[in-house]
Amino acid sequence: MAAKGCGEERGSIVEKVIITGASGRDFHNFNVYFRGNPRYRVAAFTAAQIPLASTRLYPAELAGSTYPGGIPIYPEERLASLIEELAVDLVVFSYSDVEYGDLMHQASLAASKGADFALLGATYTMLRSQKPVIAVCAVRTGAGKSPTTRKVCAIVRERLGKRVVVVRHPMPYGDLLQETVQRFASYKDCETQHCTIEEREEYELLVDSGIVVYAGVDYGLILQRAEEEADVIVWDGGNNDTPFFRPDVHIVLFDPHRPGHELRYYPGEINMRMADIAIINKVDSASQEGVETVRANILRYAPGAEVVLAESPIVLEDAERVRGMRVLVVEDGPTLTHGSMPFGAGLIAARQHNALEIVDPRPFATGSIKETYRLYPHIGPVLPAVGYSQSQVRDLEETINRADCDVVLFATPIQLTRILSMNKRALRVHYEYSDHGEPCLEDVLVNRMAPWGRVLSKG
Repeated sequence: MAAKGCGEERGSIVEKVIITGASGRDFHNFNVYFRGNPRYRVAAFTAAQIPLASTRLYPAELAGSTYPGGIPIYPEERLASLIEELAVDLVVFSYSDVEYGDLMHQASLAASKGADFALLGATYTMLRSQKPVIAVCAVRTGAGKSPTTRKVCAIVRERLGKRVVVVRHPMPYGDLLQETVQRFASYKDCETQHCTIEEREEYELLVDSGIVVYAGVDYGLILQRAEEEADVIVWDGGNNDTPFFRPDVHIVLFDPHRPGHELRYYPGEINMRMADIAIINKVDSASQEGVETVRANILRYAPGAEVVLAESPIVLEDAERVRGMRVLVVEDGPTLTHGSMPFGAGLIAARQHNALEIVDPRPFATGSIKETYRLYPHIGPVLPAVGYSQSQVRDLEETINRADCDVVLFATPIQLTRILSMNKRALRVHYEYSDHGEPCLEDVLVNRMAPWGRVLSKG
């Protein structure tokens, strides 16, 4: 059946929908808006960005009684043909960290095939919590959300003495039914739930601090569970997506290494415009011109936001072992891929400590790692720590072991040596949140939290 031609009217009251996503926001938008909505029939999801995410089915148990066979998930490359084959009326865009040009290319594709194109309102898909919510988001991937989330949790626990639970933006890359609600309180939880490298990077440092982390697929159920054991909920955003929960304080990270990106990527600009606290991060390594460009954009488009300057100080274990060595740098994967950064903290640390040579991983790349370089040609002479499947983890391990280098420098949030079996000496780079002068994040956040006093006193 072909899509409706020019001038034709909708054949029925029920509109057929394709939701384009990346295994996260797409499922949330379905759950809160389309599931059980008699106006729409979701014919399919399409998946992008995440390898292997396009080979699954959204299960009937999660989709509801209207979808007894579940909902198929196809590769986004098939979008044009699917609109025609399924006679689709509406394409709903539902993933993040997308350049405006790419966003409009997809809108144009949908329109050319006779389908409408929609973006759901940011606040429309936010669930309301009975507990105070602090959201930590960003205008681009890799701006420094994770260290900031850990800092916010420390402020809530140490300054206010309150229980804090983190709810993380979804990364359900395995069995969706098994991942409906996930709770992480130990390393063992990460192992038993078969977490990817990306998931471990977000969960393990929080778990190290004794903080419970929730994630999964159905954020209505997740919110109920989190509220049972928290006085304050911290939303830990993914990519540059907007929060799934309505925040009482919306913290947004900006990266002056990529000045102007806050006006060029969806939905990062939305976060900027909604910010209560705007943190310009990495001012210790970015140019003053970049910092001032970001500051000017905040003042123009989010004049009500309080601006805080921050650093991401880099600490390298056994720094002397880098000096004069040929170093293979392994960086946080999403920062390089979705975040469009050519390098990260690892390369900076290697240069700061006088490495003799930064070893280019490309000649040694194998399998899916080689494909990652093809898909993201902007990546510099560093190795992205991608690992969305066991086969990809093996490719990462093989690439490292094949590399002709003296030492491997890991700048990922977790200790990958616990996951990978390597034939080389490994060092680790740490980076945490640090204020850069006044005002400091703690004072600004506590002041913003003052109206919650009565609610928190009951916690």
